Amino acid sequence: MSFPMFSSSPWLPFILFILSNCVTATQYRIPRLSPIGRTFLHNAEAIPSSISDDFKTFYYNQTLDHFNYRPESYTCFPHRYIINFKYWGGANSSAPILAYLGAEGPLEGDLNAIGFMTDNAARFDALLVYIEHRYYGKSMPFGSREEALKNASTLGYFSSAQAIADYAAVLIHLKQKYHAKDSPVIVLGGSYGGMLAAWFRLKYPHVALGALASSAPILYFEDITPHNGYYSIATKDFREVSETCYETIRDSWSKIEIIGSKPNGLSILSKEFKTCSPLNSSSQLEDYLWSMYAGAAQYNHPPRYPVTRICGGIDGASPGSGIISKVAAGVFAYKGNLSCYNIGPRSETETDVGWRWQRCSEMVMPLSTTNDTMFPPITFDLKSFVDYCYQLYGVSSRPHWVTTYYGGNDIKLILQRFGSNIIFSNGLRDPYSSGGVLQNLSDSLLAVHTPKGSHCLDILRANETDPQWLVKQRETEVRIIEGWISKYYADLEKSKKIN
Repeated sequence: MSFPMFSSSPWLPFILFILSNCVTATQYRIPRLSPIGRTFLHNAEAIPSSISDDFKTFYYNQTLDHFNYRPESYTCFPHRYIINFKYWGGANSSAPILAYLGAEGPLEGDLNAIGFMTDNAARFDALLVYIEHRYYGKSMPFGSREEALKNASTLGYFSSAQAIADYAAVLIHLKQKYHAKDSPVIVLGGSYGGMLAAWFRLKYPHVALGALASSAPILYFEDITPHNGYYSIATKDFREVSETCYETIRDSWSKIEIIGSKPNGLSILSKEFKTCSPLNSSSQLEDYLWSMYAGAAQYNHPPRYPVTRICGGIDGASPGSGIISKVAAGVFAYKGNLSCYNIGPRSETETDVGWRWQRCSEMVMPLSTTNDTMFPPITFDLKSFVDYCYQLYGVSSRPHWVTTYYGGNDIKLILQRFGSNIIFSNGLRDPYSSGGVLQNLSDSLLAVHTPKGSHCLDILRANETDPQWLVKQRETEVRIIEGWISKYYADLEKSKKIN
């Protein structure tokens, strides 16, 4: 069965998907979690595509199933990890290891983008380790992507719990291989990877001394976070830039549907938006615009600030322009001056396929829109979601598993007594910050956030044009981690004297 996807331009770093109308008339537009948005969002500072020779690729013989003792559980697959040795002070000095936990995509794009690693490696004398998430990139069980994603039987080993167990196995292996028993490990990740980093520290405190969880919406499950949190912040981002821009977008949806319903309406819309191919339906255009606005808000990075670019185009449209022409002007301003604009559809990527399974199995994050947003009101319907996923895979979603396995409810009350050494970093302009930890939970479970920040901005590569508030956020995070490591070294020295 094919899965209906959003019409989306190929440069968009996240995917939105829609549940089939054969199940329900309600459409679920759910932004995929991804730390990288900079190169895809018309940013002048494009991240270099070439990978430095400092990055060396290795493969670990990874166990298929960490939680079962059936014979097939002992099957192994090649698990990719990449190391940068350039800055490491060595095991003799117990120099630390910074480990990036890969998320829902191949590692290649993260190596240059995640600047927190390389930008701070010399300061920490750190060994840099990047570990790929199973079922993505080259870390494929069952010999091939086709076999690994074949059905629910092979996909059944594709979970966050298995992934963080993989990370633990690799890190323990590396500490043994490089005789780095006393080297402290700091894990970090962004978005879904940030969630993994936080959960890793909670589940494997003996492996990781601490974690930096950037833009990790670990509270966007069940009813912990209001379902409309994401789109309320996205709307706020646009409204703060321009009230007229917000009003134009809010009023445009009905106009698009009215025009699209006319006999020649789709041709009118295609001409207005200069589409490379004729539109198949008005919903195709709506899906594209919806994903564009959400992506602009989520990755509203300096210095370009995509929300400002879109609103500049909408508000700067020719005098007398109607709502549709203004919205089209926003698209043109966002994407640049092109002969035509590719509104889709496009081919699925391995991330589309993989994240679809993750969303259906355990990452059930209920996002809705309400009348107070600039988007049409749509309510997340759990039953329809579960029914569709069952039709697709033949297994039922587990919407309560994340909070059962990792926690989330009453997080301050619970974690303050046993959790430690986690930085929850957020930018409050990021719509996913609505599901993030925004208050300190204890003296070492710390929330670091900036009012103007966007999704995973703190762990991306630093630029000379970065605003001072971003520089300070990163410096705060580094100082906290230095404090963890200093205390660890003091404890290590004491233990050696005792022994």
